[in-house]
Amino acid sequence: MRVSVSWLREYVDLPADLPTGDLEQALVDLGIEVESVVDLRESVTGQLVVGEVREIEELTGFKKPIRFCRVDVGDANGTGEPQEIVCGARNFAVGDRVVVILPGGVLPGGFAIGARKTYGHNSAGMICSAKELGLGDDHSGIIVLGPDATAKPGDDARPVVGLDDVVFELEITPDRGYALSLRGLARELSHAFDVPLHDPALVPAPGGTGTPAYPVEVRDTVGCDRFTARLVRGVDPAAPTPSWMAQRLVTAGIRTISLPVDITNYVMLELGQPMHAFDADRIAGPLVVRRAEAGEKLTTLDGVNRVLTADDMVICDDTGPISLAAVMGGETSEVVTGTTTNVLFEAAHWDPAMVGRTARRHKLFSEAAKRWERGVDPAVALVALERAVRLLTEHGGGTAGDEILDIDHVRPRTPITLPADLPTRRVGVEYPPARVVALLEQVGCTVAQGADRLSEDPGAVGTASGAGAVLSVTPPTWRPDLTDPADLVEEVVRLDGYDRVPSVLPTAPPGRGLTPRQRRRRAVALSLAERGYVEVLAHPFVSSELADQLGLPADDPRRPAVRLANPLSEEEPLLRTTLLGPLLGILKRNLGRGHRDLALYEIGAVFHPRLGAGSPPALGVDRRPTDAEFAAADAVVPAQPVHVAVVLAGDLDPAGWWGAGRPAGWADAIEAARDVLAAAGISGERVEVRAAEYAPWHPGRCAEVRVDGTVVGHAGELHPVVVAALELPRRTSAMELDLDALPSSPVTPAPTVSGFPPALIDVALVVDDSVPAEQVRRALEAGAGELLEDVRLFDVYAGAQLGEGRRSLAYKLTFRAPDRTLTVEEAVAARDAAVAVAAERLGATLRGA
Repeated sequence: MRVSVSWLREYVDLPADLPTGDLEQALVDLGIEVESVVDLRESVTGQLVVGEVREIEELTGFKKPIRFCRVDVGDANGTGEPQEIVCGARNFAVGDRVVVILPGGVLPGGFAIGARKTYGHNSAGMICSAKELGLGDDHSGIIVLGPDATAKPGDDARPVVGLDDVVFELEITPDRGYALSLRGLARELSHAFDVPLHDPALVPAPGGTGTPAYPVEVRDTVGCDRFTARLVRGVDPAAPTPSWMAQRLVTAGIRTISLPVDITNYVMLELGQPMHAFDADRIAGPLVVRRAEAGEKLTTLDGVNRVLTADDMVICDDTGPISLAAVMGGETSEVVTGTTTNVLFEAAHWDPAMVGRTARRHKLFSEAAKRWERGVDPAVALVALERAVRLLTEHGGGTAGDEILDIDHVRPRTPITLPADLPTRRVGVEYPPARVVALLEQVGCTVAQGADRLSEDPGAVGTASGAGAVLSVTPPTWRPDLTDPADLVEEVVRLDGYDRVPSVLPTAPPGRGLTPRQRRRRAVALSLAERGYVEVLAHPFVSSELADQLGLPADDPRRPAVRLANPLSEEEPLLRTTLLGPLLGILKRNLGRGHRDLALYEIGAVFHPRLGAGSPPALGVDRRPTDAEFAAADAVVPAQPVHVAVVLAGDLDPAGWWGAGRPAGWADAIEAARDVLAAAGISGERVEVRAAEYAPWHPGRCAEVRVDGTVVGHAGELHPVVVAALELPRRTSAMELDLDALPSSPVTPAPTVSGFPPALIDVALVVDDSVPAEQVRRALEAGAGELLEDVRLFDVYAGAQLGEGRRSLAYKLTFRAPDRTLTVEEAVAARDAAVAVAAERLGATLRGA
């Protein structure tokens, strides 16, 4: 939100000599983030003057319309002759007064203005738009001063367009909707500087009359609990927006459109009440406020034809929806400059949650919607209506009807019970009860005191701790965010000053360092990183179509997913049940950016819903939940085991002058699983790898990983159908393990390191190709005995000489004794024993025997 200090001063008596830095600090202390401060007096250097257009010559033969203008700038150019300027805008005519920067001037962004020849004519200077002057984003045309502007040609244009002001750009948090208005900001600053507030809402406004201004029926009083309207007849359709109003709107970043529409935007900025102006002659029949019917269509003011859902609120006439309530009006009832003479103003109060969902559903974040979803004061509707009517009749003529519609279903605020000593107990700063009452009344709350007598001195400390005193606090209508005692405590601390809260670090309790689970997670991450995998952090949100894309069976436990009540994107409303979906999305994104060889990993939680668990109990913030309440809430929370997953695509070993590279494959994914288990402290003899069929892996290249007989994950090459659905490279491989399913590992004693040399023997065994290499390795380990230190598969061969359905597996066996050098006979005997067990269990034979 952009706010000019000069406009703000109309509602709060800020000190005349208040430095800009002090004002900025006051806003920050109040919890309002200041994005930037722009001193418009310093943004444009050189001569910026008012000019009057004397002649316009339309230039032809160019790709875009070009005008050659002669502009009277008085004596500012030193000659008194009209200034010759080439301009591409077309929203001005002869006789209009415009803003001109003469040669030698510099616009915001360091854009220097000079004299040059362009489009066959000399151009000395520039006729400026709001964007070029840094006053807003409107670049559709240049600034045309209203007929009420008193500046003469050659006068300094800075005061005319507001360049003698200071503009603050503020970031308003979602719970502070009242601060999206001059009224709300002025109230906050009046507390900060202890100066009078001139509340623009505290003006007399007539109430509803028995005869409505226009027939309206509100069918959903939850979505719209207040609807007010008033009709103004006989408005001058060509009446321009007064220059002072246009200047303030442009400074605030809002484009001027027409007088009635500009008035609704002006009142919205002033009071925080979004409004809408209808062309009453373009409305067919009475208005109906209701929920939309699924499939209904409405063309909004931005020209987009929108398909509505049953959750949207609409204002309808006999033709159907004419406005997307609280978000944007429709084209059919739009106020049109030059034709609209009867204007129907509407000021209503809408459900914030409904507006927020509608704005996100239609991706239409209008200024009105931003305010509605943060909360708007329901008590200010009639004041805003009266303000808009007076502005329109004053500047556009017409007659305001005496009939005022006011359909009011607003419920009164519920008082909040606040122990008077709660701020002191929560924050650790002494807040006497009288001080608490005074601060809450500054916010606008109505405070009823409890049985205990409060100190009359707001600064009293110590004895007036307020222990036992209870306050009944009714928040003001403009603060819908105040619903609990904790909210009131926050207001007390904020207004009293965050700087009074001491910064004290709590004493850290003694500990034993990282937990076993934390050590395991770090060890796994370090192991994968050392092997060249790159860690990524994916969002845990997935689409409803992901399960189908991964080819999960209908009864797969990974199909049921937790649906978010308020997702960041309607395209990804579910929480992931497997790491592979988001991880493969990151893989695809990197491939699209030119990376071809990728090895990625992620360690994170997956979410499995507790089906049939029901809804969690409502837990307040005024006390700690009981053990039973906490257990009931925890029983509904989805199970969140921690998984680790890797994905590989492209070459694992790159090609170069040293030779050919090696593409990543299913075996690398399985090896990654072994590395993870080893890093987690699971010894190799406890790990078993078996062939399996498990989506989304290729049924012929998928392995299930078991620890102590329990399946903890899968690895291998992804199914070709999955690869095609996700648009991934062929042979993309992946692995996913459940780290929480791994058994806790006891402390492993350090291995004895032998100083004697090893005996290395290679053995090649011929087996059926259906026999997994893992089973052959286990058989060799079982037969070799204690002398075997390591066994590693280094070659796989299949050929006609071995026979159909047969293959050769070559292993490198390492033998070593801890206390002596092995003889050849001992090593060969151990080798033969290992081969014998493999032959007995698996029918293996020595190749070449």
